[in-house]
Amino acid sequence: MVTLIHTLADHGDDVNCCSFSSSLLATCSLDKTLRLYSLNGFNELPYSPLKYHTYAVHCCCFSPSGHILASCSTDGTTVLWNTQTGLILAVLNQPSGSPVRVCRFSPDSTYLVSGAADGTVVSWNMQTHKLFRCGSVKDGSLVACAFSPNGSIFVTGSSCGDLTVWDDKMRCLYSEKAHDLGITCCDFSSQPISDGEHGPQFFRMASCGQDCQIKLWVTSLTDFLGFELKYKCTLSGHSAPVLSCAFSYDGQMLVSGSVDKSVIVYESNTGSILHTLTQHTRYVTTCAFAPNILLLATGSMDKTVNIWQFELKSHCQVRPGNEPKQFIEDWSEEEVSLWLCAQGLKDLVSIFKMNNIDGKELLSLTKESLTDDLKIESLGLRSKVLRKIEELKVKAESLSSGIPDEFLCPITRELMQDPVIASDGYSYEKEAIENWISKKKRTSPMTNLVLPSLILTPNRTLKMAIDRWLETHQK
Repeated sequence: MVTLIHTLADHGDDVNCCSFSSSLLATCSLDKTLRLYSLNGFNELPYSPLKYHTYAVHCCCFSPSGHILASCSTDGTTVLWNTQTGLILAVLNQPSGSPVRVCRFSPDSTYLVSGAADGTVVSWNMQTHKLFRCGSVKDGSLVACAFSPNGSIFVTGSSCGDLTVWDDKMRCLYSEKAHDLGITCCDFSSQPISDGEHGPQFFRMASCGQDCQIKLWVTSLTDFLGFELKYKCTLSGHSAPVLSCAFSYDGQMLVSGSVDKSVIVYESNTGSILHTLTQHTRYVTTCAFAPNILLLATGSMDKTVNIWQFELKSHCQVRPGNEPKQFIEDWSEEEVSLWLCAQGLKDLVSIFKMNNIDGKELLSLTKESLTDDLKIESLGLRSKVLRKIEELKVKAESLSSGIPDEFLCPITRELMQDPVIASDGYSYEKEAIENWISKKKRTSPMTNLVLPSLILTPNRTLKMAIDRWLETHQK
């Protein structure tokens, strides 16, 4: 079951792209702006919209950590934004000055790839924000790009219909005519194929195009066999060009958006149609799944972005080796979901996932937060949740009284009192990292790489978590 839970209608022109991080949704538009929304209620952030580009913004994507947002535009630039402040970290100018149509981060955030209308593809070093490598395709504009989950290759798609495969040194490994009338999008499933026919080095990839088709491929790159791209099947369902495709985070679903104004959700393994969504009134230009929950965003030339929620049956299936960890504070969001199901509270799984409730957040829930933040209206249900949480707190107290490692400053190894996030994505005690930088150390204490920026951002979430831990352990 899939339900429309929210519609965003803030853009003044066509929505060109949307992208999720673990806590935010980004959208970009022909109106030259980007907008950022919290997944908790889909409220627009105070510093949104983001404005810099002088022409249409074609694509936006988050770094894997979610700390950086990249956007690219007809103006020939790719801009890097700090997602916590909305400030610009860098402006990357396409060497040819050609309109930039697509951008993607590598899985380890080492590189950002940008593809342009003149067929050039550039790999940017994300530590220095300098050009690393540059290449080009023979014909057409580059309009699609996707990295394999292990980062060993990336694939670009052109308006002439070619899929081109590159390694991490920007060497062209392979090229094939995939869609006769031009490619519009491509995406990798994050889950390796291990069904007996293929080994763990094989990944499923989808491409779509102006020929109204979605094609599924299997890719691999091994020292022994080299690179292989194998066509598997074509998915039908759309009656007009398909403009976007994306896999769900668990690889079980593939979604597509089309000029026929519809969104189709397929079962990845069988290709069968699970849902057809027809809410948009004009071409569906973009679709994206959230990276850790079954949320789907679809954007359209009707200037809106629709948010869809899927039923989370699978999260209540406890498999061997998938039981929650012993220490509740270390639970992931998935483990909280398993615990809810075990307590007979599976109806709350989607609400907790929507609000990113992990183990630490679970232990901090109160009657007020259940009512005001999670919007749980039933008094009996709130009471049951609080009773079960109290039982967990007793268990947590008895298991460990040590300071969680993530509360310790990596420099001083002491409990942080004023945690800040540096541009390397790590949190430090403010005074410690300021002293580190003041001694002319422009490198990260954790990675030893050059810090791309000296901006320090207060980590209020971590500060609140530390304060809650202190309240619990200093009684």
